[in-house]
Amino acid sequence: MKKIILTVAAVFAMSFANAQDKKEKSGEGFSNGDVYLTGTAAFNSSKTGDAKDNGFTLSPGAGYFVSDNIAIEGMLKFTSGTSNAGGGANDLKTTGFGIAAGAKYFWTPASKFSLSVGARLSYMSTKVDNGVADATTKEIGFNVPLGLHYFVADNFAITSEWGGLGYSSNDNGGNGADKTNGFNLGVNLSSISFGLLYKL
Repeated sequence: MKKIILTVAAVFAMSFANAQDKKEKSGEGFSNGDVYLTGTAAFNSSKTGDAKDNGFTLSPGAGYFVSDNIAIEGMLKFTSGTSNAGGGANDLKTTGFGIAAGAKYFWTPASKFSLSVGARLSYMSTKVDNGVADATTKEIGFNVPLGLHYFVADNFAITSEWGGLGYSSNDNGGNGADKTNGFNLGVNLSSISFGLLYKL
């Protein structure tokens, strides 16, 4: 009798583990407790006569669902660029580092396709060097981005984000310079960014 009970218990345990494993592996969409990695990358290069510009931006991030519909998210941002006006002018080099944190609300998070709206606070420090002198600007921003997310596999999704509503304050290098405060509503479709998301 004892052997029968142990055998039934073992079969039940294996069946339960197998069911949980299948549930975990079949999961397109999001749910409470999900962790994900996300990121965007962009590169630009242009030349007009002797003048040329090139640069790249890399923004890795991670998120965690604190409920079925709400995720908290943190991101880093790295930028680097070089421009030259031609005619023997020095290169103007730009490097930047930023951090951002916020939250997103997802509609239909458990589906293959979902829409999100967020609230994000960011900080960016950018250094500009013309070969003779350099200056560093610091910018604080608040943004309400809109997002679209589409799962192409159980764990991979293509994401897009539109800048939406935003506010920023730039110190223009400090040292007594007047600050620039800006408010914007991103209605230009060129402000849409695309990225990839991997659900752990």
